[in-house]
Formats: sequence, C-alpha cells, structure tokens
Amino acid sequence: MNLIAIGGAIGAGLFVGSGVVIQSTGPAAVISFLIAGLITVLIMRMLAEMTVAKPVRGSFYVYTREAFGNRTGFAVGWMYWYFFVIVVAVEAVAGGRIVQLWLPSVPLWVLSLALLVLLTATNLVSARSYGEFEYWFSSIKVIAIVVFLVVGVLYLCGWWPGAQGGLGNLVSSGGFAPLGFGAILAAVVPCIGFYTGAEIVTIAAAESAEPAKSVAKAMRSIVFRVVLFYVGSVFVVVAIRPWNTPEIATSPYAAALRVLGVPAVSTVMNAIVLIAVLSCLNSALYTSSRMLFALTDNGDAPRAFTKLSRSGVPRRAILLGTVVGLVSVIAAYASPDLIFDFLVNSYGAVALFVYLAIALAQVRLRKRRDPGTLRMWLFPWLSYATIALMAAVLIAMAVLPASRAQFWLSVLTLVVILIGFEIRRRRAKKAAATAGPEETDTPSPSETTSPGG
Repeated sequence: MNLIAIGGAIGAGLFVGSGVVIQSTGPAAVISFLIAGLITVLIMRMLAEMTVAKPVRGSFYVYTREAFGNRTGFAVGWMYWYFFVIVVAVEAVAGGRIVQLWLPSVPLWVLSLALLVLLTATNLVSARSYGEFEYWFSSIKVIAIVVFLVVGVLYLCGWWPGAQGGLGNLVSSGGFAPLGFGAILAAVVPCIGFYTGAEIVTIAAAESAEPAKSVAKAMRSIVFRVVLFYVGSVFVVVAIRPWNTPEIATSPYAAALRVLGVPAVSTVMNAIVLIAVLSCLNSALYTSSRMLFALTDNGDAPRAFTKLSRSGVPRRAILLGTVVGLVSVIAAYASPDLIFDFLVNSYGAVALFVYLAIALAQVRLRKRRDPGTLRMWLFPWLSYATIALMAAVLIAMAVLPASRAQFWLSVLTLVVILIGFEIRRRRAKKAAATAGPEETDTPSPSETTSPGG
C-alpha cells in the first residue's frame, strides 16, 4: 500500500516533465514544486480523514456524492475515470517512444499496443498481481531517486571524484528567480499535475485487509516522502547544472548525471523513465477500472461493469479502459496534432476539479459526522486555506496563456459529463414512471461484491 501511494505520484513527470518547469522558471522551480507539494499534502490529508473514518469502494466519488448529491458524485467519478483512461493512452505512447529508441524499425503504435496489452493482462489476473507489479516498479523508482539524491549531495559537498562542489549554479545564471515571481506561480499548475496519483492508495484500500489502517499509515508518511523526492531531486538538478542548459529541458536527470561522469547515462535514464511510465500505465488501468466499478453502485454506470472474475477482478471495466486507451493510441498515430492533442488538453485540469471537490466535501462531511482518528490539521481554517489555494491555481490556469487551452477544454469535458448526468437522470425518471416497484429495485452498494473480495 505504501509503494502504491509512491508509485501513483512518481511518474515520467518527475524524470522528464520537471525539466520543462525548470526551463520556464529557473532554479526557483524548487519553490514551485514545494508549493504544489504543500497543496497536495493538504488535499491528501483531507482525503485520508474521510477514508479512515469511512473506508468505502469508490473513495472520494462516494464522499462527494454524500456531501453534495448525485450530480456532483457522478461528475467527480466520471471525471476521474476519464482522466485515467487518457493517462493510459499518454503513458502507452510515451513508453512506446522509449522502446522505439532500442527498436527503431518497429512502428510506434505496435510498441504502444504491446505495452498496453502486457499491463492489461497483469491487471486482469488479480488485484494482487497489480500490487506485485506496482511494488517492483515503485521500488525501482524509489531506489533510483534515493541514489540520485545521495550522489548529488556528495557532488555538491565536493566529495565526488572531480567535483568542485558548492551551490553557485543556483544564482549564477540570472539569479535564483531569473524569470520573476510570476513564473514561479505559473509553474505551480503543472507541478500539481505531476503529484496527481497519490490518492490512488485510497481506492486500492478497498481491496486491502485493513483499509483504514493501510490508508492512515500510507498517508502519514508517504506523501511527505513524495514531496521530498520531487523537491530534493529538482534542487540537485539545478544545483549541479545551470538551469538554462538545453539538455535539462528534455532529460534533467541525465543532464545532472552526465556532469558526474556516470557511464551510459542516457541508457540508464531511458530504462528508469520506461519503468516510471509502465508504473503509471499499470496504476491508470487499475484506477480507472475500480472507479468505473464503483460508479455502478448507484446506477451512474451500466451494471454490466459489476461482473467480477473468479479472482475478484472487474475485467469488463479494465477492458473498457484498455479499449479507450487503444483508440487514443490509434489517434496518436493517425492524428497526433489534432485528435490526440485535443484528448491530452481535454484532461489537463480535470484532476484539479476532482481535488477541489475532495476539499469541499471534507469541510461539509466534517460538520456532519465524527471525523475519526486521523483528522485534518487546524480545521476548519487550514481546510478553507486549501480550498482557496486550489481555486487560485484553477484561476491561474484559466488565464495563463500556457495552460488556458487545457483549462477550457477540461471545462468542456465537465460540461459533457454533466449533460450525461441529465440524460441518465431523465431516463431513470422515465423508467421509474413506467415500471412497477419490483422492477425498479436495485441492489444497494452494500449488497454488491467488491473487487478482490
């Protein structure tokens, strides 16, 4: 469970995407990642409070539904599902591109499809199979980051062979914040996106032996470690290499390791990034299927997706995510600049909408019921501050040129989902008006079998 929490949040965004943030911010990217990490820690603490008090299948989908009603729950559940099925496609394409470096003669779509099939097969076996793969994927990522941090500190202290040491690179190329305070705030938007995934542990908890205990243990420490990994590694990168080095934009870790004289650094980093991509793909397939399964509890998704295999796996829900991911991979091959680009932009702010809903739900539910043993710090003021921070990030995303398209296309995604709710509501109302009482009875969530159960 601990490694699932780490694996969900540490992906290719850290190993590759952080370079883009550094190039647009300078050494002050460390501050951007720290602010985004603080927001993530607060959101996860709020979610952990609700999960420990009432561990349920569907996690925050259920909590937002309980707090604000059917419409909000429907929107949050489907937004989260949509976010992760697009992640399936994005990670499959990213993984295919890395493998293509070693197999240049094989078409990208074939490699992406092979990776998608491999991880789908893993998820179809059992929840334990997913957990085992994620355990090893996450372990390798954590080991790689810890080694990088240790080696980086040795270099900066002058204890590495040939190292001059010192922190001069933090201010030598235009100062610590060469692009200004506005750039630091603007970078918080993509940084929060990199942290997205830590909440997967609350979804996986439904299939653990002791859900409340597992979530409490993971959330108390793991999220802080994730922030340390992000902030610490970005600090090492900008301290070892000048922030405006062109290589940092494409591979920040490789750029730093090359200074240290690490042999075959490109191959090593490509292998680590591939593992990170496969980990995210594995988690995305798992998470999207479990959220779809949870959506069936209240009739928010077709009941056909409640069917479980003998090992307790919702295979139909997994296969739907795979099919949508496959269609998106084909779009990336056939129309990379139109259809695939639209899909990628249309989910950019969706996770932030979900996070804001989680924060609002925590405030409302805290006033209705006993929060349990794991509580949000300094309630209600810190909860209100978290909501204000999330709102500020979304406003910034709406107005900043670099993220404006993603925000408004994500709003379009939300509008489509809300239209889907209205269609579903009217159909249910019409069916209730024409059917008898016995025909309209549906099992309650407590009467259905949970995956892995």
